[in-house]
Amino acid sequence: MKRTPAAWVVMGVSGCGKSSVGARLAALLGARFIEGDAFHPPQNLAKMAAGVPLGDADRQGWLLALRAELVRTLAAGECVVLSCSALKRAYRALLRGGDEYPVCFVHLHGPRALIAQRMAARRGHFMPSSLLDSQLRDLEPLAPDECGITLDLRQPLPQLVEQAAAAWPR
Repeated sequence: MKRTPAAWVVMGVSGCGKSSVGARLAALLGARFIEGDAFHPPQNLAKMAAGVPLGDADRQGWLLALRAELVRTLAAGECVVLSCSALKRAYRALLRGGDEYPVCFVHLHGPRALIAQRMAARRGHFMPSSLLDSQLRDLEPLAPDECGITLDLRQPLPQLVEQAAAAWPR
């Protein structure tokens, strides 16, 4: 039976586990995984690496590139899982685009202290721990009228993936 092409965007602040959950969810669902960070232009990476938070204008081109990649993948008949911070409702609306394909969100949420600990333990990542508070300030949790679920990132990775897969759009 052929599935309708659909997308999950695994969202949240840096260090919440978007890439880990997204990659495992995509593998479980037989979907394509897109690492959102790979689409950042060099100037965004340099800005973040220097400890400067991105603004809406910085994120615009990145989000448009991610939306274009989602549309390409969905139009090809594939299901997709994207890791992307999608911190603001307006960013999520841009990623969703029109109603041509279902795009839903998995918000990985948890305590600041745990996220900071995870960020501090990462090696070689462009995003410094010093930007966590700016991301938390920008974060607009999913609203009741947005397609998606919020998961507690303190749960084990397999459980997070299982819960996200159970909510996959059909």
